[in-house]
Amino acid sequence: MKCDVVLTGVGGQGVLSAAAVLAEAARRSGLFLKQGEVHGMAQRGGAVRATLRLSDEPIHSDLIGEGSAHLLLSLEPLEALRALDALMPGGSLITAAMPTENIPDYPPIDSVIETINRVPGAVVVDALGIARAAGNRLAVNTVMIGAASPILPLPIVTLEGCLRDGFSAKGEKVVEANLKAFRAGRAAMPGAAS
Repeated sequence: MKCDVVLTGVGGQGVLSAAAVLAEAARRSGLFLKQGEVHGMAQRGGAVRATLRLSDEPIHSDLIGEGSAHLLLSLEPLEALRALDALMPGGSLITAAMPTENIPDYPPIDSVIETINRVPGAVVVDALGIARAAGNRLAVNTVMIGAASPILPLPIVTLEGCLRDGFSAKGEKVVEANLKAFRAGRAAMPGAAS
């Protein structure tokens, strides 16, 4: 088993936090993992890309070659398109619907979503709406972890444990809002079992 994941978004959305949760869940699950460097600027509004390689066998490189990612998980739709060359044929593309218009010539969002929807099996998630309904509009990255969870080789209980531990210092209300966001993100995926 191996699963190569590319995470994209812009600074301030929690791409690196999402990657850290997934890496910790992989570690707790006894998987081998390599976490790649962050490409881009991890400042608010700058493009951010992180990679994770998960396997049940040793991994020798953290690099994910062009056309070899099993999952492209994006917190921003234009960044999903920018990283599309990483996705393998038949791979999964999951992106949040809400744009972060961080450049002056950001294309019309309808055009961006239309292009994403042409990718076979692509799923566009109203992550901001789901996060708000869960009680924490900042939990978009947690919603997206939930959306990716049916594809990832990581047990739900382990992912939830990592989220609980990661947010525990912020209090039980924040923990519960993030767990609710995770579960709602998972439920938003076509055919996902709870």
